[in-house]
Amino acid sequence: MIVDVEIEKCTACGACVLEAPEVFAQDDEGIVIVLDANPPEQLRESTEDAAEACPSAVIEVHDN
Repeated sequence: MIVDVEIEKCTACGACVLEAPEVFAQDDEGIVIVLDANPPEQLRESTEDAAEACPSAVIEVHDN
């Protein structure tokens, strides 16, 4: 699984961090940071939930 994020469109709401804290964090301004762009399969559900929860729709999850 590969995680792609359009960081420049992030609105800093933090939903991704709440859904998948192993994969996402926020910088000092609240902008998303991808901690693991290739997370393990056991994190698929929470990573996909984070993508769905993003109000800006800037997170995409793809298969390798």
